[in-house]
This record gives sequence, structure tokens and C-alpha cells, in this order.
Amino acid sequence: MRVGVSVAVLLATLVLTVTAEEEISLDEGVLVLTKGNFKKATEDNEFILVEFYAPWCGHCKALAPEYVKAAAKLTELESAIKLGKVDATEETELAEEHGVRGYPTLKFFRSGKAVDYNGGRQAEEIVNWLLKKTGPPAKAIASVDEAKALIDEKPVVIIGFFKDQESDGAKQFLAAAAATDDHPFGITSEDAVFKEYEVEGEGIILFKDFDEGKNKYEGELTEEDITKFVSANSLPLVVDFNHETASKIFGGEIKSHLLIFLSKEAGHYDAHLEACINAAKSFKGQVLFVTINTDEDDHARILEFFGMKKEEVPGLRIIKLEEDMAKYKPDTYDLSESGLTTFVQKFLDGKLKQHLLSQDLPEDWDKEPVKVLVASNFDEVAFSKDKNVLVEFYAPWCGHCKQLAPIYDQLGEKFKDDDSIVIGKMDATVNELEHTKIQSFPTIKLYKKDTNEVIDYSGARTLEALSDFIEGKIAKEKDEEEEDEEGDVPAKDEL
Repeated sequence: MRVGVSVAVLLATLVLTVTAEEEISLDEGVLVLTKGNFKKATEDNEFILVEFYAPWCGHCKALAPEYVKAAAKLTELESAIKLGKVDATEETELAEEHGVRGYPTLKFFRSGKAVDYNGGRQAEEIVNWLLKKTGPPAKAIASVDEAKALIDEKPVVIIGFFKDQESDGAKQFLAAAAATDDHPFGITSEDAVFKEYEVEGEGIILFKDFDEGKNKYEGELTEEDITKFVSANSLPLVVDFNHETASKIFGGEIKSHLLIFLSKEAGHYDAHLEACINAAKSFKGQVLFVTINTDEDDHARILEFFGMKKEEVPGLRIIKLEEDMAKYKPDTYDLSESGLTTFVQKFLDGKLKQHLLSQDLPEDWDKEPVKVLVASNFDEVAFSKDKNVLVEFYAPWCGHCKQLAPIYDQLGEKFKDDDSIVIGKMDATVNELEHTKIQSFPTIKLYKKDTNEVIDYSGARTLEALSDFIEGKIAKEKDEEEEDEEGDVPAKDEL
């Protein structure tokens, strides 16, 4: 009897444990997921978007209210799609299982199978992405009223007009719709809708509530060209930079941007916006015109990044978004329509030279054991044929750089009397080099004498490790020179 009771108690305990583990609570409409209930959540819900977050993460805190709004919108739409979240600092095993390497990481689960989320971080963008991934790429439109209702629903809507929805053109349109998450698409074969919007044959129209109101597609019906058309026309001719537009600006197809720095308080928008809009018309799809309100405190770092002072506002820069961002500055800040047009056209014609930031060279730049380098004296010092030069590229605000500073000063002191070695440093936030792009701080490189070979340092940031790196590389260089000299002897004998 006692054994039976014990078994019963054990079974009851197990049942209670499993039930507790599988219970899923809600936090403002978002499912709170743990290792114990994660499998159940992803299996019971056909579609679920899961955020892996850290409570201390600033990006996670910024996403949180948008995530809650997105959950509320999906509930309002009576959608079966759910949103969930995992505290990855608590559920470390779960985070590791799903390859979480940074915060926030979002994964979309369809019938338990995960794909990476690559949509925007605003509530509307999250919902649009999810609806696109879980439904048809384009909504079927059966009447003029349905077309008007869809057009009124969002700032940008794209409708395809195809009598035969199995045609090659229609398939290319649907492929473009499936690949575009930011905007809703519709498709129709109804004569009344064709007549309402004056479409003959196959056609595509992008409707928008800004600028010219709509754009008719006139290119070849290919997925790539249709996607480019949507990207080029779905943003205003001149986009104002803010938290909501940032991802659309920098994540879009157009990689060349004219940045127009203006002060609303000083009346610059009223004075120059019309000229900007008129100039932008000639470069649609090639260069995106972006205004930046310099009165915003958050935008001060942008001015700093471009080496601009408040006195330079209103001002201009062109940036080309590639692996390394190239920047271009006009000779004068002419914000007239003709001035803007001339500046952008010179850029497109390849007639502008990259603008590289540089500080003025301090008179006492070589006074201390660690030499101060700026863009103007860098090549002369670093590429000296008779010196090995170690350079630290740093940022004044970088915590790791601040930790390294006293060690680096000791390194300079150690080699100050060696005429063949130079220890230097350069503030890479205000000095740029055409041949070297710095991606992280601190970055340390050794520029070898004679050959000017550049060797990246990836060791420990200690005096001993840095010293060994310098002495080791130089010793190896000397050994190789001696080997070469010895190797010449038999060759001469053979001759």
C-alpha cells in the first residue's frame, strides 16, 4: 500500500510539474516563453514570432513598445499569428539552441520550423512582414470598392492589373510582392477596376499618399525591375531622417544618399525644401535625398561623424553605402535647385573626390614617446622606409581604448630610444585615410620598414604582448634577410 501511495504521489507530482512547465503566461499580449513551454508554443501555434532579448539591452528596450503594439494589432485583426519573447539571459540553453549571438534576435516559426526575421522594428513593419509571410503575396481584388479600400489602408500600396493571373508577367509581379515586406500588394483581373484606373493590357500602379500620388510602371515585367520600381517610388522624393525612416533609408535599394543638414528652428526647411524636392525629381532611383534636422539632440553624433560644426548648417554631404562608406563634400553649400543638381550630377559622373576628415597637425605631434598622427602626416610617418611603425587607431569615447592608453604610453616609453621603431596613435573618428578603413576600436597595425607591409595585431592588449609582437616581427624580418643572404651563395656557385 505504501508503495502504491508513493507511486501515486510521484505521478501526481510529475503531472503537476509538466502542467506548470507547459503553462504560458501573457505580458501585454506577448507570450512569455521558457525552456519548459517553448516547444508547446511553437507546435500549438502555426505562426509565431519570437524575440530573444536581454533586459539591459537598449535596442530591446526600444523594440519593446513596438512589439506590444504589433501584438495588439494582430489581435485586432483576429490573426492566428502570435508574438512571443524569451529572456535570453535567463534561458541561456534555449538561446544557445537557437543560435542567438546578439540582442534582440527575432525568429519566425512556421509549424515549428524557424527562419530569421529580417523586417523592420516598428509595429506596422512587424505586422506587415508577418502578414506577408503567412498569407498570399498579393490580395485578390474583385471590385473597385475593394481596390479603394486597399489603397486607403496604407501610405504605399501596389496593385497589379493582369487579365491572366497565370501569365509570366503576373508571376513576376507576385514574386516581387513576396520579396517585398514593407508594403501591401493587390492583384486584379476585374474589368471595372481596369477601367477605374485607366489600365489597358497588363499594368502595375504604385499608389501613395505623398508627392505625385501614384506611379505607373513602364519597365519590363521582371521581379528585379518591379522590385526596383517599388523601392524607388515608395519613399518621398525627400525623406526626413528619424527613428521610423532610418531603416527604410539605410536598408533600401538606393545606396547613394544626399544628406541635407537643416535647422527647423532657423527656418531652413521652409527656405530650402522646395528646391530639394525639385532637384530630387531628376535623380529618383539613383540618389535618395535625405533631410536631417540638426536641432535634434540625437542627431549631434551624425554631425560629429561627418566632422561638421553647427556653423556649417545648412550643409551637404553625399554618402555611398558600400562596405566602406565613402563621403563627398561640395566646394560650397549651394542649396538652390541648380546647385543641388550640379553637386549630385558631378557625383554620378565620378567627378568628385572623396572627402576625408583630418585634424590639423599639432606642432608638438612628435614630442611624446607616442607620436600623434593625423591624416596629413600619416603616410610620411607610417610608410617610412627606415622605420617600423606601430599605430593604434582609436576613438576618444571607446572604453577599450581608454583601458589601453596607459599601457600604450608605457610601450612608447619602452621604445622611445630605438631609432628604428615608432609608436604612434591616430584618432580615427576625425582622421580618415583613403587606403585604410577602420571598422572597430582600437585597431592596431604594424607598418614594416623597407617593404611597407602592413600586419594587423590581434593579440592581448598588454605591454608584454605588444612588445613581443613588435620585437618578434622585427626579429623574424632580420632572420629572413639573413636566410636570403645565405641562400644566394649556392646560386652564385652554380653560375
